[in-house]
Formats: sequence, structure tokens, C-alpha cells
Amino acid sequence: MAARQANTEAPLSVTGLNKRYGATPVLMDLNLAVEPAAVHGLVGLNGSGKTTTLECILGMRPFDSGEIRVLGLRPNELYRSQGSVVSIFDSPSLHPQLTVRQTLEHASLLCTRAVRSPSQVEELLGIGKYSRYRIRELSLGNRRRTSIAQALLGQPGFVILDEPFNGLDAGGVDDVLALISRLNREEGTAFLLSSHQLPYLEQVCSHLSILHKGRIAVSDRVDKLFNAQSTRLLVHCDDVVRACAIVQDIPGVQIEDTSEAGLLTLKLAGANPGLINQRLVHKGIMVSELVPERASLTSLFHQITSPASNDKGAERGVA
Repeated sequence: MAARQANTEAPLSVTGLNKRYGATPVLMDLNLAVEPAAVHGLVGLNGSGKTTTLECILGMRPFDSGEIRVLGLRPNELYRSQGSVVSIFDSPSLHPQLTVRQTLEHASLLCTRAVRSPSQVEELLGIGKYSRYRIRELSLGNRRRTSIAQALLGQPGFVILDEPFNGLDAGGVDDVLALISRLNREEGTAFLLSSHQLPYLEQVCSHLSILHKGRIAVSDRVDKLFNAQSTRLLVHCDDVVRACAIVQDIPGVQIEDTSEAGLLTLKLAGANPGLINQRLVHKGIMVSELVPERASLTSLFHQITSPASNDKGAERGVA
């Protein structure tokens, strides 16, 4: 299939979104943007407002104030997108008595611009061998694959996936990650992925937003977010007390934890681990191991959402 020219219109723009349930605020001045041809991850603790955000974006739930545009359309205008916007929620909604092929054929009839056949999307999602199976006979993972296959009968410009990896085995996760990367790379399809599976998002996402207590706490390109994180260094040595006294005067070093015997945890802001090791050894400290901890989505998420984190909800714009 020929590659489609990437849509230059912003797939999603959410500005100043507010939503209350009764007297309880759920979303507070929420701003979220998905760039053209981006794979954007949306993560947050349970109760942070992820599902409510998606429902407001898709016109499934009214909101109190704010502005939402999806490929230039308001939520109540999405019927005009003619398949350019598709969404798949955590629990696949498919008729249990239909077979996989019947489900896809029926969806193809309803699709105003189907560009793939049922057999093609079965092949894309690796469910061809289940073509004659009824939906009720499938595992959760294969029902999810069928839902994604149904959504890809057309050539959507923006795909919203809620918990896309739930119910999938390791091979299924790899297939879905590869499919997202392929559609993004070859067809310019933009994605918004809402998931708790942080390591999977880290593999595929170009951008990330962390939703915390109804606000976007941080939002940017993944590489920029990781570069902004302080490197942690685990120092295993024979005298933690003396080691602390030695490293505390080194510029760019902050002592984070000394609670475990023989282990010193440091935060580095530009300090060279080699210099730290040299300084300790020169002062007679026996260093058995230096372990740098790579910045990751998991560490950033814990840093933002931990009880000790700054909870002011300051936002960073998407680059």
C-alpha cells in the first residue's frame, strides 16, 4: 500500500479542560497536545482522570469548560471525520456471536473509506487463523487484536488506544508495538496511547504526558524528559559514612540515600562517575561497584507521582 502523506493538522489540542463530578473536580485546567505524526503516551495513577480525559476528547462525556479539537473538529463533530479518528477502549465491544471475519466484513460495510480488506487486517494483526472463531471463543488478547483490526480497515490519521497491551502475551505485545511503529513511520498515523505498561510505552512513544491529580504534570518529547532527569549512581563501598563526607563537596553531587549498609545512592547533575570513584579510592575507600541508573519512564513517573513529589501541578509545554 502506498504511503499516505502525513496530516499536518494537529491530531489533538486540549486547552483549559475542566470537568467536575458533582462538587468533586476531576480535571483542572488540563492542557494536552498531540503533534502531527507523533506517538504520544498518556500515563497516570488510577483515578488521575485518564479515562475521563479520553471520554471528553471523544464526545462521550460533557465537560464544564475548555476547548478540544481533534483533527480540527470539536468532540460533537467527530462523526464528520469519516474514519480519520478511531478509538479502542480497554474492554473490546464486539458482538459475541459473530466470527472474526463476520465482524470485520460488517465493519467494512459501515466504513465510508475502507482501504484494507478483512483478510488484510487479519494478517496485520496475526489473527487469520481465528477468522472462523466466534468472538466469544477468543481470548481477551485476540479480542483486542480484532478490535484493532476493525479500526484499521480505513486509513485513520489519529488512533486513540486505551490500555492496548492488556491481555496480550509477550508475542502479542511485540506485534502491536511493531504495528504502531510501522503505521506511524510509513503512513504518518498519529497515536495517543493511554496505558499503565510504562516499559512498553517507552519503546514506542515519541512524546509523553503524565496526568496527576487532574492536571498534566509534565509533557514533552521523551528524549527531552529523560535528558532533564538527574542520573542516579549507586556506590557500593566499605565505608558509607566516610564516603558521604568525601563526595558531598564534589560539584554536581547530591546524596540521596545511605539507608542500606554498604550502599550510597547519589544524584548526579553533570558530575563524572569516574571522578567520584577516583576521589573515593584516593581517600582509601574500597569501591566494589559503581552502578549508574539510566533515566526511564518508570523512574520519571515515580518521581512525579510519589507522595513526596512537588504537587503544584506546574506544566511544561510540548516541544
